[in-house]
Amino acid sequence: MKSTATRIETFKESIFATMSKLALENKAINLSQGFPDFEGPEWIRKIAAEKIMHGSNQYAPYPGSVNLRQNLQTLYKKNYHLDYDWNSEISISVGATEAIYSIITAVVNPGDEVVVFEPFYDSYQASIIMAGGTIKPVTLKAPDFHFDENELKKAISSKTKMIIVNTPHNPTGKMFSKKELEIVAQLAIENDLYVLSDEVYEYLTFDDHKHIPIATLPQMKERTFTVSSAGKTLGLTGWKIGWVCTSATLSTKFRMVRQFTSFSVATPFQEAVAEAMNSFDTYIPEFQKQYKEKRDYFYAGLIELGFKPNKPEGTYFIMCPIENKTSKNDVDYAMELIVDKKVAAIPPSVFYAVSDEGKKYLRFCFAKKHSTLSDALTNLKSL
Repeated sequence: MKSTATRIETFKESIFATMSKLALENKAINLSQGFPDFEGPEWIRKIAAEKIMHGSNQYAPYPGSVNLRQNLQTLYKKNYHLDYDWNSEISISVGATEAIYSIITAVVNPGDEVVVFEPFYDSYQASIIMAGGTIKPVTLKAPDFHFDENELKKAISSKTKMIIVNTPHNPTGKMFSKKELEIVAQLAIENDLYVLSDEVYEYLTFDDHKHIPIATLPQMKERTFTVSSAGKTLGLTGWKIGWVCTSATLSTKFRMVRQFTSFSVATPFQEAVAEAMNSFDTYIPEFQKQYKEKRDYFYAGLIELGFKPNKPEGTYFIMCPIENKTSKNDVDYAMELIVDKKVAAIPPSVFYAVSDEGKKYLRFCFAKKHSTLSDALTNLKSL
């Protein structure tokens, strides 16, 4: 047979799928892949059941449910003073991952370069490669995961088309400060670049940290694709309801790609998310409180076991240095934990393209039941 596409020859199975499979095979507690091991709120699931039973089962408009887009318009204006037109500037996608793929496909030409902060969500690199582009990594430097402004400037060339920002940041739990976002914004404006801002953990913030969409900065709304998702906020990752907010012109480009991929997104889940958003004023504070308790419990447990974890400002991940526990790299140590301690974590070196810093860490997901986190800490005690 003839060969398949050469552009995907470097692709491997996602680390999330690999570690979850190994966790299952070894009967290990899965703190690797980023999803809860408990159901999302019952009241939201009941709304979805009602939508399924009462007429929301045919194709939604390919830009997305009118109700959902209108509620998103209201939320962005209320939360961030961002005024997006629901009809021309807000589009629904099959989760954030499809949104990211479609944006990059719509913007990046073969030979274009895309600046990405590492460690990065692995779909960024895959989407850039499939578009024929080249990734230009800028390392977030431990322990606080800051970036070097000069390094960022050097990464930008005449071939650069886009910068990807992820805040709150997976896997580090870092939230980009306003000053950092201003640096990115200024360089985007000076070099006429697009910005893809992945904000799927926008509501999952802790302590006094406030999420700042880069689109709120001067001259940034028109050049920014703001991406978010209901999966993380509602604890319903299987629903795959994401969205993109951007200018009408860029929305049209994005929609042209999406209409030839998934076309439409599950109608009853779109309508359920739209209705759930009417209760965000009461839901979000409880959601944040629930996850803060999980973060604090697991963080304290790791400290008691002699680890020196980074305390995340957002997301439901903890990056944990391992150098004081082992001489092994992250991949080998993660395998040891799965086989010997029955706890699965992500080795974050797969999220780096140039730096070796990821080899010194593991990433744990604490979006789990209290009993799951407790059992994991018990299993790790023998370390």
